[in-house]
Amino acid sequence: MPFVTVGGISTRYEVIGDGPALLMYSPGGFNATIETWSTLGVYARVKPLDYLSQRFKCIVFDRRETGQSGGRIERVTWRDMVAQGRGLLDHLGIDRAFLMGGCMGVSPVIAFAAQHPERVLGQVLYWPVGGARYRMSSHLRFSEHLAYVNQNGMAAAVELALATGKPFGADPRGGPWASVIQTNTAFAKEFASFDVAQYRAIVTGMGRTLFDRDTAPGAEPEDLLGLDIPTLIIPGQDASHATSAAMYLHECIPNSEYWAISAADQQTANTTERLDAFFKSAFDKHGLAPA
Repeated sequence: MPFVTVGGISTRYEVIGDGPALLMYSPGGFNATIETWSTLGVYARVKPLDYLSQRFKCIVFDRRETGQSGGRIERVTWRDMVAQGRGLLDHLGIDRAFLMGGCMGVSPVIAFAAQHPERVLGQVLYWPVGGARYRMSSHLRFSEHLAYVNQNGMAAAVELALATGKPFGADPRGGPWASVIQTNTAFAKEFASFDVAQYRAIVTGMGRTLFDRDTAPGAEPEDLLGLDIPTLIIPGQDASHATSAAMYLHECIPNSEYWAISAADQQTANTTERLDAFFKSAFDKHGLAPA
């Protein structure tokens, strides 16, 4: 698969299919890779990428700090994740695109729409993360990593990440840069010698500001209330994807469409039908030919 450097960070990506552009922020939390669109949870069952790639130019990528994409030791924000997707569109010469986010990928999608509404034709928010339990578990993950670093040091975190081969979401002790450590020897060396006090401040701030609310994170409600972008929200229903977070987005985004269906009833046929209806209405709004 090709790589492109966006803002100094290597990004692994793939373009699948042909048609209108659809930029897809992967599900999987801190393992948001291209593959999770086909292998993870509801996405493995429903297989939305199979359907979408027959109608759109699907732009899929490993989010920064995950998979084979690179990263940088800094307090990563939703804006930084937006910049990665925007840079990928710029690289491909695409001015406007549909956006789709799954799981934690919803958060950079709504942040993208709030920052660059002129570039977004429509957005699908698929199982947005959120809820009180999600906030608490996210903060705990960062705390577990810092506890390991405080006790064992930076070099030990590198050794652990290399030994386990697991991303941050699977083993919090390895930290948010575990995947980059595993794929980039130079980065691993830099990480091992990084000042621990400075690192502690970065990680503490990163966890606090990414997961700063008991509903869907990513954009301020006042910014969502000002959007005029066709939006479809598909709710999840578990500890990480609270249905209340999906409903919150529906309440904040004007004229958004909320698919009121239980997670268990979301299957390939009815999901495809619902996506078809949404994209048809979005194309009609913009006076574009259907996908």
